[in-house]
Amino acid sequence: MNDVVICLLNPGGFDRAAQGLAGAGRRLAEELGSQLTAIVLSPQSPGLAQEVAQVVDKVIVVDQGEYQPETALSALAEACSQLSPAAVLFGNDTYSQEVTPRLAYRLGGAAVGDVVEVMVHEQSLRVSRQVYGGKAQATIELKRKPAVLWTRSRSFAPANHLSTPGAITELSVGIPTDTRTKIVERKRESQTEQRLEEARVIVSGGRGIGGPEPFNDELKPLAELMGAQLAASRAACDAGWVPPTFQVGQTGKKVTPDLYLAIAITGASQHMAGISEAKNIAAINTDPDAPIFKHCRFGIVEDYRKVVPLLRQKLIALQNSQR
Repeated sequence: MNDVVICLLNPGGFDRAAQGLAGAGRRLAEELGSQLTAIVLSPQSPGLAQEVAQVVDKVIVVDQGEYQPETALSALAEACSQLSPAAVLFGNDTYSQEVTPRLAYRLGGAAVGDVVEVMVHEQSLRVSRQVYGGKAQATIELKRKPAVLWTRSRSFAPANHLSTPGAITELSVGIPTDTRTKIVERKRESQTEQRLEEARVIVSGGRGIGGPEPFNDELKPLAELMGAQLAASRAACDAGWVPPTFQVGQTGKKVTPDLYLAIAITGASQHMAGISEAKNIAAINTDPDAPIFKHCRFGIVEDYRKVVPLLRQKLIALQNSQR
């Protein structure tokens, strides 16, 4: 049986998302009775190949320079052509979402995105993904090989360490010079904060916050006390109150925190699609009929401007009592 391949493109190192990706790959490889191979595009985080080798059977480091979509696609296509994998798995970062369908086309396979489950069914693979804004789940059978998938990698448990680390090899591939597209400028997210996809606690604000000032004056201090990351709905991002990187939802980031605190967010289906995997949802909203209350475990019908200061006071008192 052909190998299962995971591809690590995001320069975030072997973070929780990458560990979940390895876990998804390992379980699929075990079902297929095959090996798990990781392709790492360099340059990446120092020591990434060594970290990944702890949980996969083989690591292939492909030197293709700093990420460019055309060169990355060519490098991955050449590496995968040599492996003839049964499945190629990616995470849910922007690079992976960009490359996945194009790689499937080059390999003559089938592509599916936003996958939360992968299973073997007879001679083919079946995957599950959420549809209709998270209101339903579709199961898709893939007849063509390889299956090329980008996954909600944090939906999968991390892989266990192997008793013997996998072998690390380097692969030289041809880099095209006549590419049709090229990244000419990069604006990186602040590295002082954890990626939203990695956050275990998230404090998120919506249109009802009323402007940019409450994000800084009310929500940010609360998030700091909770050890949380700050996020927002699309409406708040479109209004320019917070950067676009804060956006959670169907057209933003899909998160899987232990706790998602939605403040002044009504809970439209597009937003719920981004938080459907959260373990616990809590909400503060003045509208008792807001859809968010149908999905949350804890809810307070009140103006957030009355609740948030009280919540901060309680957290400060709790922290002081534990010192």
